Amino acid sequence: METHSVTLAILNGKNAGNEELRQAISTLREEGFQLEVRVTWEYGDGERYVHEAVKLNAATVIAAGGDGTINEVATALAGIEPTQRPVLGLVPLGTANDFASSAGIPMEMENALRLAILGKAAPIDLARVNQDRYFINMATGGFGTRITSETPEKLKSALGGISYLIHGLTRMDTLKADSCTLEGPDFSWQGDALVIGIGNGRQAGGGQLLCPTALINDGKLELSIAPSQDLLPTLMHKLTSAEDKNPNLVTASLPWLTIRAPHEMTFNLDGEPLSGTEFHIEVLPDALECRLPPSCELLS
Repeated sequence: METHSVTLAILNGKNAGNEELRQAISTLREEGFQLEVRVTWEYGDGERYVHEAVKLNAATVIAAGGDGTINEVATALAGIEPTQRPVLGLVPLGTANDFASSAGIPMEMENALRLAILGKAAPIDLARVNQDRYFINMATGGFGTRITSETPEKLKSALGGISYLIHGLTRMDTLKADSCTLEGPDFSWQGDALVIGIGNGRQAGGGQLLCPTALINDGKLELSIAPSQDLLPTLMHKLTSAEDKNPNLVTASLPWLTIRAPHEMTFNLDGEPLSGTEFHIEVLPDALECRLPPSCELLS
């Protein structure tokens, strides 16, 4: 039986009972793959298991969960010395799976697991916020952030991505734009923003393409701003148009940017909230290696 280097899969505790994943793990173990599984219970477990993977000399760490699980594992990997750092693999098990689905990761468990262990490793960028927080997929701010954090869990699982849009439309009366200033190399914008998307990846909120041209290995972040006066045209365009480019959005491609606001704003970093009045966001080129499909649209 062929032996392989160790792979450590970090499984979000909410998905520990996934029968299809159990079966896929059994199948690969029978084929001789050394596959260790660890289940997270609370925040911080992911980081602990990444350090364990380094001690085990694991070639790959798999983040099996949604965007939050991937964020926790990727953040922990960023802190490991490059010479010791395992490659990141992805098995999508969350509600939204925005990063995995835009990267073309198979939703079928065994296929995803095989790709996570055997796929070609590609260097990818990571984004860092205020020196100590990270996102691999997207930072979203504005009214979209409030919707994502307020959308009821039951609605999310029943409807997936469209639930955010429905919930948003039902809450039109509560919309408040965030007054802010954004600055980056050769770029400056000031005004009231309803939605701000800063993408290393392309989509957030369960399939909303906020940064349709973003690439995860180009050393840049894609910025999309929906100004408050353009709310209805923007939403209507989203609902009625098949084209990705929205004429109502302010867009830019930047290696870094700074956002300042006169009052507290909240950004969701891959779904994890961060509040403040100033955010410095920069891209870290080739920060990690990730096993991705050969046809991955997020690679340049």
